[in-house]
Amino acid sequence: MRRGIGAKMIRGNRIWKKGITLLGAAVLILTLAGVLGGCSAGTAKTGNTDPLWTASGQSRNKTIVISDLHLGVDDAYAETVKNRPLLVEFLKRVEKTSDVEELVIAGDFLDEWYLPVSYPAYSDSAAFYQKVIANNKTVIDALNGVMKSGVKLVYVPGNHDMTLEAAVLDKALPGIVQARDVDGLGVYTTGTKGNIAIEHGHRYDAFSAPDTVSNAALTGSDKTILPPGYFYARYAATWVTEGRPSVTKSYPAIDTAPDKADADQYGAYLYYRMLSAEFTRMTPKEGFADKIFNLKIAGFNGSYSVEDLYPVVQADGTISAPVLYKNFQRSWEARQTANKVGVPVSFETSVMGALGYEFAASQAKAQYLENTGKAVDVVVFGHTHIPQYLDLGNGKLYINSGTWVDNNTSDKDGMTRTFAVITKGSSATGALYQYGEDSSVTDVSQKVVR
Repeated sequence: MRRGIGAKMIRGNRIWKKGITLLGAAVLILTLAGVLGGCSAGTAKTGNTDPLWTASGQSRNKTIVISDLHLGVDDAYAETVKNRPLLVEFLKRVEKTSDVEELVIAGDFLDEWYLPVSYPAYSDSAAFYQKVIANNKTVIDALNGVMKSGVKLVYVPGNHDMTLEAAVLDKALPGIVQARDVDGLGVYTTGTKGNIAIEHGHRYDAFSAPDTVSNAALTGSDKTILPPGYFYARYAATWVTEGRPSVTKSYPAIDTAPDKADADQYGAYLYYRMLSAEFTRMTPKEGFADKIFNLKIAGFNGSYSVEDLYPVVQADGTISAPVLYKNFQRSWEARQTANKVGVPVSFETSVMGALGYEFAASQAKAQYLENTGKAVDVVVFGHTHIPQYLDLGNGKLYINSGTWVDNNTSDKDGMTRTFAVITKGSSATGALYQYGEDSSVTDVSQKVVR
């Protein structure tokens, strides 16, 4: 449930880290002897356009993966402002690095979710994204420069940009390859044997995966797609923008957990526990019943409150939100089918795992690395904002590419500006790096969570 309902929730506490549910080395500077073959760490230079590393040969055999850039529409509350010049510098250095074949943006590129509720309602998402593009022109220009240098640029949708239309991106970045399979989702397969899979990772997250099912009757539209994470992201952005006020909140409580044998109601209870914990912790000035979410996109055309999506005990004794995402747990199977989830995951597992980085790693293994029907050796996800390097042995590797937001409070070390580099060959290899404020390139594969 990252970043939309995800990373924001991890930021406040890690109540589900390493299997705890709601219920119950030194940094290595690249030496060129490893996956890159060379590195120009150097000292910081304004507008540095040196190659990221010294290419070991003339062949373009490396794939760089970045994710969770979260470029916003307004620098007053956008999450990537301070790091934006460093991102531009990084991209200009990618342009000069001669053995890079492709640069993959693995989701949450342009951000439509992290908006305070005071942002005016709009009915044209395409026009909104064009404003985001205009506000981040230096990054767009640098990406066009990357393509002009001969590097293939690939985009994979994330949850914060799931409504971004292909035509909008094509206009801003002519020639970009867009890996899409379902609206709001995609996976990019690459490698000499097609053995590298790259996706954002929100497909398996009940709070962040596209939801064309739960609110279909309410919206009367086949365009409905926004999951509950969207509403939580707006709420969190509001709280942060207001200065993180501490406001006493009183929400309806469900004191007794249903029997675990009742999977339907137990799932509804877990959903309630998650929202209860986070809406209690995030305390903007707006009230429980205030109609603060004014929407005219994705099938919505009205105003909604926290009360509208907050699960309570209904008159018939069942647990459900009254308006938005009614009986949310019951739509999960249909959503997974619509979202082309290869190996279905239970609603309970998805809800319980959504606050921890382990869930993303488990899905990389279940969907790809341990799936005998898929000849995939390397998987790269984003979404969690927690950079991770996990060598499973036998040539199997999972990397989380992390994020470029200014303040990564999702990660215990606050690590940001991370990226993955995969070297193609008969057996693909990879590592995780951080781009420093001093323009250094540092191998953090052994430092991050494993």
